Amino acid sequence: MMVCSCSLIPTKQIEVTAKPMDRTIIQPVMPREIDLKEVRWLTITPENFEEKFKVIENQEGELVFLAMTVPDYEVMAYNMQEIKRYIIELKDVVVYYREVTTKQEEN
Repeated sequence: MMVCSCSLIPTKQIEVTAKPMDRTIIQPVMPREIDLKEVRWLTITPENFEEKFKVIENQEGELVFLAMTVPDYEVMAYNMQEIKRYIIELKDVVVYYREVTTKQEEN
């Protein structure tokens, strides 16, 4: 009786089916655009030093110099272009995934 007790109970056939699940993908809010402020650059040379010094002294009251060589300025410009390129490519990826996921929801 103990050995065959399980075989006396009728068994049910289990059906396994696979069907696609609908997922709701929440779209992130796009960040606001960058609001950059304009920087005023002054080019000071030995010829115009006195004139620019007086202008700065009258406007700001204090004179501070930040110096950069021409090759370093070119490196800075290159870095800014790389940042711009990266942001544009990242935005393209975000827009692509947004379009792909919203088209699925419409269908």
